[in-house]
Amino acid sequence: MNKLSLSLAIGDYDHVRDLVSGRVRAEGIDLLPTNLPVEEIFYRFTKFREWDISEMSFGKYVSFVSQDAGRYVAIPVFPSRVFRQSSFYVRAGERPAGPEWLAGKRVGVPEWAQTASIYSRGWLAHTVGIALTDIDWVQAGVNDAGRAEKVALKLPAGIRLTPVPDRCLDEMLLAGDIDAIMSARPPRGLAEGRIERLFASPREVERRYFESTGIFPIMHVVAMRKEVLDRHPWVAMNLVKAFTEAKERSIERALDITCSHFPLPWIPDAIEDSRALFGADPWPYGIEPNRRTLQAFVDFAHEQGVCHRRVSVDELFPEQVRSTFKV
Repeated sequence: MNKLSLSLAIGDYDHVRDLVSGRVRAEGIDLLPTNLPVEEIFYRFTKFREWDISEMSFGKYVSFVSQDAGRYVAIPVFPSRVFRQSSFYVRAGERPAGPEWLAGKRVGVPEWAQTASIYSRGWLAHTVGIALTDIDWVQAGVNDAGRAEKVALKLPAGIRLTPVPDRCLDEMLLAGDIDAIMSARPPRGLAEGRIERLFASPREVERRYFESTGIFPIMHVVAMRKEVLDRHPWVAMNLVKAFTEAKERSIERALDITCSHFPLPWIPDAIEDSRALFGADPWPYGIEPNRRTLQAFVDFAHEQGVCHRRVSVDELFPEQVRSTFKV
């Protein structure tokens, strides 16, 4: 019996590797996988829709949903989650006493709608207490000039955002033309020792943030072209089940104390430490285990003009994956 052949573009994550390799199979589907850097995946999928299924920026996705674009539909599978208090950068030797210093400064972002930036600004506004109108925002590529926004924005009154198409943020920070960078990908000057993180120990800041809010930032979702789901509505849940199995196999490898599956010491201890903080499943898929994070994100995105209207958590995902059967 012929299976449905679908192309997939996704980053090279251990927790999806068994699905990409074929060790785990989505029932009824033959996947044709491509591994690429995430920036290239996002660009090619949102501009040219080159694949049936693709990893996608969560910020871009919620913006499209808010504009009723109707071209993509996501499943609650989250290949990348990263706390972003570690994504603030300043010139080496000029680290301030705290994040409150950012008020009144010029801060660069690679895109206003970058998912990492949405979470970072949400933290500044709701935890640090800095109004986003108190910062002059500059948009440019992190290490290369010419990066532009990929979605239409509906910026709130008072937000000052200046695109600089002919320079990059790394260059502007080192030249003193901006005071800080917020970026998922580090600026080049970090490796060169000319730029440092805003926080000397960002992990402690991030841990306190989770303990006080319950937010574990979701960076990327798995989305598909809407016509794929319209023609084959069974695909959504079959993919969720397969991605979940691949993730569980990855965690099992990390917990194996017989031999090392990763070239780092104490990986099983790290998993157990994460379970103590995040619960039995430290990397949950699905809507309900992630509702607090999902709700915070759509709220941040609307407040910041990435979403053009208020979006509910449930409308982000198709009805087929909002619940499951019980035995």
